Amino acid sequence: MNFTNFPIAPPSASTFAPQIDGLYYFLWIFTAIFTLIVGFFVVFFSIHYKEGSPADRSRPLYEHIGLELTWSVIPGILGLVFFYLGARLFIHMRTPPKDAKEIFVVGKQWMWHIQHPNGVRENNTLHVPIDTPIKLTMISQDVIHAFFVPAFRTQMMVVPGRYTDLWFTPTKIGEYHLFCNMYCGTQHSEMGGTVVVMPQADYSEWLKNNGMAVANLTMEQRGAKIFSSIGCDKCHTAEDTIHGPTLNGLYGSKRIFTDGSSAMANDEYIRESILKPHSRLTKGYGETMPEYANDLTEEQVLLLNTFIRTQGAIPAGTAGTTSNLTGAEIPSSGAKTNKNTAMSVNADQHGATPSTATPTIQKGKLSVGATAANEKNQ
Repeated sequence: MNFTNFPIAPPSASTFAPQIDGLYYFLWIFTAIFTLIVGFFVVFFSIHYKEGSPADRSRPLYEHIGLELTWSVIPGILGLVFFYLGARLFIHMRTPPKDAKEIFVVGKQWMWHIQHPNGVRENNTLHVPIDTPIKLTMISQDVIHAFFVPAFRTQMMVVPGRYTDLWFTPTKIGEYHLFCNMYCGTQHSEMGGTVVVMPQADYSEWLKNNGMAVANLTMEQRGAKIFSSIGCDKCHTAEDTIHGPTLNGLYGSKRIFTDGSSAMANDEYIRESILKPHSRLTKGYGETMPEYANDLTEEQVLLLNTFIRTQGAIPAGTAGTTSNLTGAEIPSSGAKTNKNTAMSVNADQHGATPSTATPTIQKGKLSVGATAANEKNQ
């Protein structure tokens, strides 16, 4: 709820939130109404019966059954209504459904330890799926704490030597503050965290990946993602084309250059060809490939190298010599070209590039740009 863009309540992000808010505002409105009524009569009678006023004081009333019943019965009924609404909500909040997803919480000075049933662990962060009842079974390792999520309108004491539980059903995707709401020592104010509400499919994938947004990838797989994300697969395919030579069977083969010299395609050569491809041009090709010296980190180059060297690698001692690679000739290296081992990754892999990546354009071709900052997701 906002008043002139000033929030007067936390976000409403669980099934409990509207119920708690409704009861709270119901009590607040009735409190305000009775405060105004009582205040009005206090002021009215103070003025009406002030000293020197012409008010008739000859027949004072000492009792009035109707008035006394009115101000006793009506507030009494309202009190019972409030008690019923509060007790019903309290019982509901203290009775988790049988199908609730159970997660375990240990509080300690000054940190929350979260344990998911499949073994995924978290500190000060709790990931949960949306629209799913969540039951937290909690205990303290040292002193009394209180697990409090304002956006869910839920709180429960976490005490040593005893299990307590708390449940909720999140209704909005997002990140919400988690607090310890019981003074627990000198660093109590630092005992906070975040509850992350995720789509159910994303949460299932997160659990399957051991608590990571994406699964652990091998160096070759990470290199393949980079290879696709910066557009290498557009020119370097399963066969030589006018745009670039195939990289199948590159590692360990002999490369012939435009100046007539040659060299073995080892790790140093691959690194140089990525960062400064114009220093030694493969025979039959010009300066069409962009330089990545200022765009790729050494780690990314290493991952690319790992991926490239596994593509149709030539066994030791059988390295052949690549063709002069003019036009779209088929290479004559010891490794046979196979379309099934094409360099390009599929659309799913390409789409797996983090959405936060911001590729730039260099000489008309894609460059990684900010993808280096997101390498941890690759």
